Amino acid sequence: MSNGEVLFGPERRRRWTAAEKSRVVEATLTPGVSVAEVAREHGLHPNQVHVWRRQARVDAAPGTPASTPRFAAVEIAPLNAAAPAENSAIDEGAPFLIEIVLRNGRVLRVPESVAPSYVARLANALDERGR
Repeated sequence: MSNGEVLFGPERRRRWTAAEKSRVVEATLTPGVSVAEVAREHGLHPNQVHVWRRQARVDAAPGTPASTPRFAAVEIAPLNAAAPAENSAIDEGAPFLIEIVLRNGRVLRVPESVAPSYVARLANALDERGR
């Protein structure tokens, strides 16, 4: 039979310090140990431990919140170096082209007059399909 924790009185939420959460998360990173086992040992629901693990990953990642602005390296090439293909739908009268190399290796060339929100949606769509 396993030991359990009995709480008397009105139901109360337990408060976990950052150090306690960190110890629980670290215990789940041990090879061969499941999150469910660690949660059971600490009297937690496995979903709570998964939330703490996700929070630990986000806190450990550089530029943590997704809303943090991010920058990308930009290289300005001569106009003739970024010439579009003959069958391209790009306006050839545009003075500058923006070339974006996606993670999947595809290259997106757009005139500078295109709205950034449209370029972002197009880049996301092309990048997702190439995975």
